Amino acid sequence: MLIVTHGGKFHADDAWAVAVITVLYPEAELVRTRDPATIERGDIVIDVGGIWDPATGRFDHHQKGFDGARQSGVPYASAGLVWREYGARCVAALAARTTGQQLSDDSAQQIAYAIDADVVQYLDLSDVGAAKNAPGGYGLSAVISGYNPSWLDEERLGYGEAADAYRLEQFRRAAAFLTDVMANAVKYRVGAMLALEQVRRADVLEGGRLLYLKNAALPWSSVVRKEMPKVLFVISHNLGEQRYMLHTVPATADTFEARADLPAAWAGLRDADLAAVTGVPDAGFCHNGRFIAAAKSYEGIYAMALQALKEVEI
Repeated sequence: MLIVTHGGKFHADDAWAVAVITVLYPEAELVRTRDPATIERGDIVIDVGGIWDPATGRFDHHQKGFDGARQSGVPYASAGLVWREYGARCVAALAARTTGQQLSDDSAQQIAYAIDADVVQYLDLSDVGAAKNAPGGYGLSAVISGYNPSWLDEERLGYGEAADAYRLEQFRRAAAFLTDVMANAVKYRVGAMLALEQVRRADVLEGGRLLYLKNAALPWSSVVRKEMPKVLFVISHNLGEQRYMLHTVPATADTFEARADLPAAWAGLRDADLAAVTGVPDAGFCHNGRFIAAAKSYEGIYAMALQALKEVEI
């Protein structure tokens, strides 16, 4: 397997695309060049060559007349073109590697769609100049751009073989970083998928307004927000720290606004100060933002939850 992409400065879209193929073909050879003969020999050609034809392994978007775009209208760059073709397979491979789970084709495809919406489309948008991907422009695309040699590096290395070798090394580092981003995104979503039934089966208390999770590591926010409209607070057991947490429930996916806040009198208090206000001897802390609090025992956190619910009723 020969992967070919362009030489010179690289971007997040070509680095992501190479990372995807390398997950599937870890022994593949990588060449960065604009030499037509080498491009012709490539099994997978990314971001160079002037052809988009998945059947022959060609994934360029710079050619005249290219109009590839998602159904949402977001245009494709090479990250999206390669992810569209290989994303589900890459998800399945990373799921097996990071979680030991063998995903169905449909589950792998759904996770691939989600990662495209959350990550890949923004790499494409940045590459084609359609949008910045973070406030100030310092999103994932800018992070990857920072792996390119600076003018100081070029002044130090010159413009010969040493500079080319350094740039290739930096490209590989960027692709490895993006592989970690990719793997973490897959692991998170597989975990969320496996946790779904556990959260649905969790104990619902106080007339449906309080949920108790026996493991604080379970990703619960999405399913509670979408499927449990009566739940105002969630108690969870932090197994690693051996304490119990009281959480508010986000009103929407993209806001810090909660369905109900913890009591204002608790805000920013810790230990004895919080114990004095709540009457709970083992109270630990309440965040100043009033979205999370802790106690050492279940009895303590349950008593705090009842107080929070009572204040909501007032």
